[in-house]
Amino acid sequence: MDAQAQNSKPYDIAILGASGFTGKYVVREALKFLNTPSTPLKTIALAGRNPDKITESLKWASQSTTPPPISIVKADVSDPSSLRDLCSKSKLVLNCVGPFRLYGEPVVSACVETGCDYLDICGEPEFMEKMEAFYHEKAMENGSLVISACGFDSIPAEMGYMFNIKQWGSLAAPNKIDAYLNLESEKSIVGNFGTFESAVLGVANSGKLQELRKSRPSRARLVIPGPRPSKGATIEHQNHIKLYGVKLPSADSTVVRRTLVTLTENPEGLPGVDESEENAEKRKKFWAAMKPAHFGVKIASKSPLGLIRFIAAGLFIGLFGNFSFGRWLLLKFPSVFTLGWFRKEGPTEEEVNSASFRMWFVGHGYSDVSVASAATKTDTEIITRVMGPEIGYVTTPIVLLQCALVLLHHRKNLPKGGVYPPGIVFGATDLQERLQQNGISFDLVSKSAC
Repeated sequence: MDAQAQNSKPYDIAILGASGFTGKYVVREALKFLNTPSTPLKTIALAGRNPDKITESLKWASQSTTPPPISIVKADVSDPSSLRDLCSKSKLVLNCVGPFRLYGEPVVSACVETGCDYLDICGEPEFMEKMEAFYHEKAMENGSLVISACGFDSIPAEMGYMFNIKQWGSLAAPNKIDAYLNLESEKSIVGNFGTFESAVLGVANSGKLQELRKSRPSRARLVIPGPRPSKGATIEHQNHIKLYGVKLPSADSTVVRRTLVTLTENPEGLPGVDESEENAEKRKKFWAAMKPAHFGVKIASKSPLGLIRFIAAGLFIGLFGNFSFGRWLLLKFPSVFTLGWFRKEGPTEEEVNSASFRMWFVGHGYSDVSVASAATKTDTEIITRVMGPEIGYVTTPIVLLQCALVLLHHRKNLPKGGVYPPGIVFGATDLQERLQQNGISFDLVSKSAC
């Protein structure tokens, strides 16, 4: 779609699923930037199946019985014509309707068909890679930029990885970066039920992801200096950050790898549809400094006992997620099978406000790339940290809205269209600075020889 047609659309963003658990928090975050000085966000549409529930969501988000005059649009993922109508009137759709493997594809299809840009808060690798396989070429042709994982999954991981890489310098070579996610709260930590449902369905459909990957053409292989690191212990103690960690099967490592593979295939990054020479030089300089490394994510706690709830939830999902009655049990009684970590009604406002996260990035590599091939062990350790508020209802809306504002403000400097992971699109923009201005910090903790 050409720029003139895109600019003539009445809605800058449409929030689909505006009355859902996460959707209403996204609405609240969006209202902070509506018609503020220098914002590109002038018009919003709130969309979903039930206009009355959306009206209540708007009242809650605006903390007023007389909310601002914002368009409310009836749109349903089971009604393709309603989605096409919404997308034809919107520059950008923010999709908060999950699980995405069940409800996401009709929205992507409508966006691609109408040349509308698309962001979501998905953390489901199969959905993301399926959308890339099915819609990338048409999205490029129609000028629709489709970017999943624009919430806590997986912007903190993507931007945190890049922030760690920036600390290495031109001669150094990182070999691996492990992220340790530590969730904290003065009250109970309660997760988003949609996240739990996605995890259960992910286990049930794990074979489909492998089939999809085998059916697709081979992508570029990452060239990482030094030997492949060992897997290590199941429960690992990371001395320098004083945390115990166990592997977290999140989308983060998959999303970061997709960004690194795309960068390997496009060493200067992805050119903007109508970018300036100044932005092109900035983009090339940024991506020239990025380096591939082995990347993994672990859930972390100050003691091994703190990992019991996560390990128990993982065991139950693994045991029961592969047959229909087991899945019914898991989704019917999430609090029982996760020891209270997930519950259908979600967290209270007090639990949301008391929670926070710290994500430590522990990088190991070589002070000089020339010694990497002959070295038997790494000689440099760099630790960085990303911190922010509660992950599902506070950090996710912050991240999603900042991605939306970057896209609206810098659209000509971003790719014309295509289906991409967020890092390769937003890495060279001012997204990190925007996140820092909105409560998510990036810090260098230490840099030392080892």
